[in-house]
Amino acid sequence: MKMYKTYSKDFGKKERVLNYACQRYQLSRPNKVGKVMALIRDCNPLAFGDWEEWYFKNACTKSKNPVSITKETLYELGERLYAKITEFVIPEWSEVFKTLSLQDCIDYIYNLTIHRTYDGYIREKFVVLEFLEKRLPEIKFEETPPELDHAGDIDYFGITDKGNTIGIQIKPVTAQANFVGYSLTERMRKSFEKFTKKYGGKVYVIMSVKDKIVNEKIIEEIKKDININN
Repeated sequence: MKMYKTYSKDFGKKERVLNYACQRYQLSRPNKVGKVMALIRDCNPLAFGDWEEWYFKNACTKSKNPVSITKETLYELGERLYAKITEFVIPEWSEVFKTLSLQDCIDYIYNLTIHRTYDGYIREKFVVLEFLEKRLPEIKFEETPPELDHAGDIDYFGITDKGNTIGIQIKPVTAQANFVGYSLTERMRKSFEKFTKKYGGKVYVIMSVKDKIVNEKIIEEIKKDININN
């Protein structure tokens, strides 16, 4: 089988720390580095150099006042990443390592498997029964079957009386979370695209904090799309 050359650097054991801090402090979001996957598809490069040159000519931050991205921009983000790791991540983790016990690990696995699964199930039910069904009575909501190839990304089908089907993902967030900057992973994006191709409707991500929906505007977006589809 023909192989292709890869360019990604191997950071070894450092990768997990770098990835954790980068995600936690949102240093690789579109508002910082642009919509990279959309950019590279537009570029359709034949070689790595084509992509690198295209990126710095066309990339800009996804924000109200977009700013062109330069090499200096990425260097600055790297400096910020280093500062976050050294000033916050390392001290926090060092303290955790000092106090972590066997009982913490046992309790964590039990809590993750039993308690959080139940909480997540009840949260989803609550959001559907108390918000979606009341605000969108023209839609019948059904849990996605486990055998669905993207069931992990799509929690519910939403079926209109016209037979149109949309997808719903209910994402729990903390009260302190920056849900405005939430963006899909590439895996989720592909999963949503497959759903739309198969069923015709879009997939909507509902952000919930305890007993309320955070991104309320998405209800009006769904209503609008239903009217268009009908």
